[in-house]
Amino acid sequence: MQTFTFILILVMAVVASQPLTRLLRIVPLPIVQIALGAALAWPTAGFHRHIEPELFLLLFIAPLLFADAWEAPKREYRKLLRPIQTLAFGLVFFTTLFGGLALHWLVPSMPLPVAFALAAVLSPTDAVAVSAIVDKESVPKNLMHILEGESLLNDASGLVIFRFAAAAALTGSFSLWQASLAFLLAVAGGVAAGLLAVVVVSWALKLLAKFDRIAPETQVLVVMFLPFAAFLAAEAVHASGVLAAVVAGLTVGRTRTANQLSVSAYMLAHSFWTMLAFLLNGTLFVLLGLQLPAIIRTVPPALIDTHWLWQPLGIIGALTLCLILLRFVWISAAIALSRVVSRHLRLEQFHTTLRTRLAGSIAGVRGAVTLAGVLSFPVLALDGSPFPGRDVAIFLAAGVILLWLAIASLGLPPIVRGLAAGHGAS
Repeated sequence: MQTFTFILILVMAVVASQPLTRLLRIVPLPIVQIALGAALAWPTAGFHRHIEPELFLLLFIAPLLFADAWEAPKREYRKLLRPIQTLAFGLVFFTTLFGGLALHWLVPSMPLPVAFALAAVLSPTDAVAVSAIVDKESVPKNLMHILEGESLLNDASGLVIFRFAAAAALTGSFSLWQASLAFLLAVAGGVAAGLLAVVVVSWALKLLAKFDRIAPETQVLVVMFLPFAAFLAAEAVHASGVLAAVVAGLTVGRTRTANQLSVSAYMLAHSFWTMLAFLLNGTLFVLLGLQLPAIIRTVPPALIDTHWLWQPLGIIGALTLCLILLRFVWISAAIALSRVVSRHLRLEQFHTTLRTRLAGSIAGVRGAVTLAGVLSFPVLALDGSPFPGRDVAIFLAAGVILLWLAIASLGLPPIVRGLAAGHGAS
């Protein structure tokens, strides 16, 4: 009964967040949802709940990414494949390397492998949060498509790298060759699992089609299992379940799966996934708010000096600005290199302004995937002692998520204002 009450209160908080955002106007939806979660976690309310990270990824991240991938504009993504891949893979490696070094410098007590693991889990972005902060119509379409495409793919790449870095911190050993091979296998396994799940669901729908008058609700329920089946199949072979869910979402509309649905079933499925995506995304931010009081009350001693809270807040601020700067440097360098290559190969060039690069840098907001990843840090080391740096990593990740959301809420609207009208990105 307590679990049902808890779920009901979460849904009510998500529902209440929309009119509250309209009432407050200047406060974006994610901030309102986080604040509602923090209020629910107040000691007298007693609504704090611990959710296993693996279950968190399965129940929330997999269906949310599947829904985003299904609704994604595939034609535009193919056109913008180069910048999307550059950000989704190249920037993740760049952020992991230099972000990890910066973390180790800011917090010397944090072991370097743990710093790399935290930097990796801080690399996935949250384009849905950006959509809640600024009106999509005010952002150039190409820029928004790039941010959304990047967000779909870098969740998988960031979490895969995080696993290897966390394993290195746990065992104390690391092999670049073995890690590279394991990364490729995890990616290949995730892609294969996603495609296999789509084929199986397509076969199931085709089998149901042989029976007359199958209710549209039954067809939608079959499709509903798709992201979970893809995720579990990939995890069973130690591949990327997140990538499997994304691949399933990207391919389901381009295979016979969608064709097996009746018109009414397809419309019902579209409405179902739109509603579910809103509910899941809102619930994720409410759950983040639920974690905040406990995280703040237990500030890791490694971050506290004689000034108490000023040092940890300063570290969070420095880390957030460092990540934004790394993103800006990578985007600028990638654009410059792309122009040189495009000029020699006579390919289409993407023209950008400084304002667009600033918008693309600040729009790399961190969100639910980062929270789920950092909570999956091992609790104990192999010798039974507490895992080094875990509390520090969780505290810093939560701080970066909140601060980046605040920076984007204040800085992004004036930067993107007029970009669409002025064609800031083409």
